[in-house]
Amino acid sequence: MILRQSHLTQLADKLADFSVVALLGPRQVGKTTLARQLSTQWQGPVRHFDLEDPEDQARLADPAFVLRPLTGLVILDEIQLRPDLFPLLRVLADREGTPARFLILGSAAPELLRHTSETLAGRVVFHELEGLALDELITDPKDLAALDNRWLRGGFPRALLAGSHKGSREWREAFIRTYLERDLPQLGINLSAVTMRRFWTMLAHYHGQTWNGSELGRALGVSDKTVSRWLDILEGTYMAFRLLPWHANAGKREVKAPKVYVADSGILHTLLGMNVMDSLMAHPKCGASWEGFMIREVLRCTGAQHGEAYFWGVHTGAELDLIIRQDGRSLGFEFKLTRTPKVTPSMRSAREVLGLDRLYVVCHGAGEPWPLAEGIVALPAMNLASPEWLTLSFA
Repeated sequence: MILRQSHLTQLADKLADFSVVALLGPRQVGKTTLARQLSTQWQGPVRHFDLEDPEDQARLADPAFVLRPLTGLVILDEIQLRPDLFPLLRVLADREGTPARFLILGSAAPELLRHTSETLAGRVVFHELEGLALDELITDPKDLAALDNRWLRGGFPRALLAGSHKGSREWREAFIRTYLERDLPQLGINLSAVTMRRFWTMLAHYHGQTWNGSELGRALGVSDKTVSRWLDILEGTYMAFRLLPWHANAGKREVKAPKVYVADSGILHTLLGMNVMDSLMAHPKCGASWEGFMIREVLRCTGAQHGEAYFWGVHTGAELDLIIRQDGRSLGFEFKLTRTPKVTPSMRSAREVLGLDRLYVVCHGAGEPWPLAEGIVALPAMNLASPEWLTLSFA
């Protein structure tokens, strides 16, 4: 079992300050395991309720009677199945002395987000859990096989740690079916599993491209508003994400549509039929897959929040894969599936127009970062397993 110490520390800090902490993320990403790890470190009583377990459902038939006397840490798993608990949690969170802290786990359902924002405003803080990251996996900074395995299989623990590529592929296929046939209906989202699978697969083909709802809608025979709603569902359940464009007001025709990505590289590869490294490296979406994988890792390393990460592009061709504007810094990132990256005119233009403090060219491989030009640094991907690269200085 991998101990996700960074997440454990953040959860403990948030529980010290808030009566209710919502741990959100897709199904099977490790939320329950993380909660159990936290419970072993908790100083005081712990009570865990799994709201999918019939016995726990029966225990909570009268939730006020059961939850009100509890002290210490109370964990409520799959909270989106019981939205009726939120008004009660508000009352329990407001008690003098806060005798209990509540850790609520949910699969990033739109219902969960809406009910918590309406009912627990000012009383809840969110913590998002993604798949296993490089800094949680890499023990040898030269182990490129571990890097490629994470890229190919994705970050879901059971997919990543499966005994074979075949076992990993079968788990991911089963996950996709369960998500479409069970998880979405449980959230009150009644869509045809076949139609949603078609849309998800088409989205995989658009991975790393700017969103064109009209084009996707025509291909599926529905309106652009319908496919936008489907994208909202995938994004709301952490199956996809959008990267918004940055507007530099540089007097150029800038791209205004967001870029879209499938969130997990392993799910992306399953949707596209890329289940071994040979098929991945030969696929036209290989470079876009690398870009999406590295974007998620950089966002985790830097801790960039919503509203701090963008991409930039102009219709004449200049572009930058990722911009992070955080704490007074402006950092740019280009992602290249090569071990010998070169400076391009587009990089120089982006650095000048955007006023970047530094531009990193994240490439495949290991070893120390090295300068490519003034303010432009080559960053081998294995460095993302540790944060030191953010503080390195170059002459």
